Amino acid sequence: MTLRSLSRALAVSAALFIPGASALAASCGTGNFDAWLNEFRSEAAAKGISQSAIASGLAGVTLDQAVLSRDRSQRAFNQSFEEFSGRMVPPRLARGANMMKQYGSVLARIEQSYGVPGEVLVAIWGLETDFGVNIGKFPTIRSLATLAYDCRRSEMFRAELMDALRIVERGDLAPSEMRGAWAGELGQTQFMPSSYIKFAVDFDGNGRRDLLRSAPDVLASTANYLAGHGWQRGKDWEPGSANFAAIQQWNKSEVYSKTVAYFASQLGRAS
Repeated sequence: MTLRSLSRALAVSAALFIPGASALAASCGTGNFDAWLNEFRSEAAAKGISQSAIASGLAGVTLDQAVLSRDRSQRAFNQSFEEFSGRMVPPRLARGANMMKQYGSVLARIEQSYGVPGEVLVAIWGLETDFGVNIGKFPTIRSLATLAYDCRRSEMFRAELMDALRIVERGDLAPSEMRGAWAGELGQTQFMPSSYIKFAVDFDGNGRRDLLRSAPDVLASTANYLAGHGWQRGKDWEPGSANFAAIQQWNKSEVYSKTVAYFASQLGRAS
């Protein structure tokens, strides 16, 4: 799990279930998971999700105790910027520079469309999943259903599970393809389903927003996310700048955001 995933999960851990909150008590894990899942199917249908997407998305879904164990065993991240950047950037710098060259024309078109330089996108790509090598192996819908059933952050993950079904419904990914980090992050830069729905783009023009396999879609969608969170075309991204604030919307951890900025600057010098 990346620092981004960890910090996001820790940030929402404060929203713990409060006994007596009747809306959640009626719908989270005090009873039978299969009964809960049937109730969720009805809710998804009521929200307009097609029966085919519901049936294919939720077929055979069971509770994942490994996900619950990970959720309960999170530890605060306490590495300094020097420690984290020193561990993460040097091993990825040469490959990052190669990715800048390999996808140079794509990155140029993305910057023209969204205003985000390729160095920043490749830095995020490398830090999140080693440029798509380590996207995670947890079945996304099973993870989200488990966390939605659990009472700690049921409402948040219930909404993410709905959006995962919407990804299936619009044909971007099949349920069997949707594997990622334990908390439901998907793709080569680790989008939660809500961000996938809002920011994923079909940059390669094949009719699907595929953040698992299509590098152009991955990079353009990441740029679209940053642009949607205030990225300013042609401006700096160093700490203290307006664009650094946009990077912090990607991950509110200052250590992580500073590492993205540093990695991007190193890639700029290497290219």
